[in-house]
Amino acid sequence: MALITCSDASFAYEGRVVLEGLNLEVVRGEYLCVVGENGSGKSTLIKGLLGLVQPVSGTVRYGDGLRRSQIGYLPQRAQLQSDFPASVWEVVTSGVRGASPFLTGSMRRVAEENMRLLGVEDIRRRSFMELSGGQQQRALLARALCATRSMLLLDEPVAGLDPLVTREMYDVIAMLNRKRGLTVVMISHDIAAALEYADRILHLSHDGVFLGTPQAYRRSALGAAFAGGAERA
Repeated sequence: MALITCSDASFAYEGRVVLEGLNLEVVRGEYLCVVGENGSGKSTLIKGLLGLVQPVSGTVRYGDGLRRSQIGYLPQRAQLQSDFPASVWEVVTSGVRGASPFLTGSMRRVAEENMRLLGVEDIRRRSFMELSGGQQQRALLARALCATRSMLLLDEPVAGLDPLVTREMYDVIAMLNRKRGLTVVMISHDIAAALEYADRILHLSHDGVFLGTPQAYRRSALGAAFAGGAERA
């Protein structure tokens, strides 16, 4: 059963429809990469899946026991304030605490587990604003993990990171998908990474939409234009 189903869903940004008539099922355990040109509605779609933006037509439904509050979300770095004076521990535990001002023992254990998994346990007392970009992303991914055992929505999680840190982040995300069984929906401009990691690729374009496997994407009209250039780079 699908975790999220979009049925003929259209989404608008600043009063203008940017994504129209989308039919999509996100299945438990899959790794879906969303690619496409700027302005094609990728980030708006993620907000729609989170329930932060309502479709102007059509529906978005949650299934297989998933609730909206159980989705872990890592927004674009450009949307985040990286200079707020909080410790890594405070940032990570905000994901498990929710609206509660208190941390229970089980909340602490979840936060500590995810900090170990993401390799930020040793810097738990450091100020978030003093971290490198890669360390900040790891801390924020640990926070997103604290909110879910089902699904991660990642909006360009490696944007602005150097190639080594980018590869490490991709490997961590793939591990979470394959070994922990988390469903991953990731927006990316990195076509080569989408071809390498994804089970399916959703390409949003002003000229149409593609949804299918990486192999089928390479053979598609959109993939021929985008994936060919990525593989030659």
